[in-house]
Amino acid sequence: MTIFSDSALKGQHILITGATGGIGWETAIACTAAGARVTITGRDGEKLAGLKAACDEAGNGAAVFSFIADLTSKEDRTSLIKAAADEQGQITGLVNAAGITGGNVLEKLEESDLRKVVELNFISTVLLTQAVYREMLPVGKGAVVNVSSLSGLRGTHGGTAYTGSKFALIGFTQSLAVEAAEHGIQVNAVCPGYVDTDMGRGSIERRGEKLGRSFEEQLKETEAGIPSGRISTPQEVASTIVFLLTGAAPNIIGESLKISGGVVL
Repeated sequence: MTIFSDSALKGQHILITGATGGIGWETAIACTAAGARVTITGRDGEKLAGLKAACDEAGNGAAVFSFIADLTSKEDRTSLIKAAADEQGQITGLVNAAGITGGNVLEKLEESDLRKVVELNFISTVLLTQAVYREMLPVGKGAVVNVSSLSGLRGTHGGTAYTGSKFALIGFTQSLAVEAAEHGIQVNAVCPGYVDTDMGRGSIERRGEKLGRSFEEQLKETEAGIPSGRISTPQEVASTIVFLLTGAAPNIIGESLKISGGVVL
């Protein structure tokens, strides 16, 4: 369902990381449909090509530029920002949707897994945002939306790595929001619960395996515990992100908007 006009983001250039994931994918389509010039990035060139085609089909003529990048690489981050600006102009919006799951209960957590999760979910996000933010400052406007999680708001069993990284992202969001507000730059986060994406379904499946349940059984059990009776769709998350990018509510500063079906109030 389209809830924004086809000019809600007209004149904007939105950079979306993790664009080949479920949330990033739908956000790219929604931003394009709202009239933005969009730069999509990820590590899978074939998936990026597929997303570009989907954006072109769903959009209203807005330009879509794809760039393969590994955000843990400083060189890739620098090249991404330069190429995006050269192709699409000043970046006015950044959606940090790149992220991975991983980790274990603390006594079984491998250092390599901890570093991998924190490097992508937090450190690379901070450094990419820093580079984009420096370009926004002279202009005096812009918006940053970080994709955190309900796991960034309360602890989870076995979440020392993933949950820790998402908590860190919330702290970053709030701190940058305070700094950025005086420069006309709006910074917020969205915090989805279970979402109907490959990552979300994988999480439900792994939970089911631990409890000896099939995916279907665990999904039913999971949804039974959600007041709304279902997990969220990636389109719902994307619509929330686009809302924050439009500037429709510029005094929403440093918030962590929950999309949980009522699981966390």
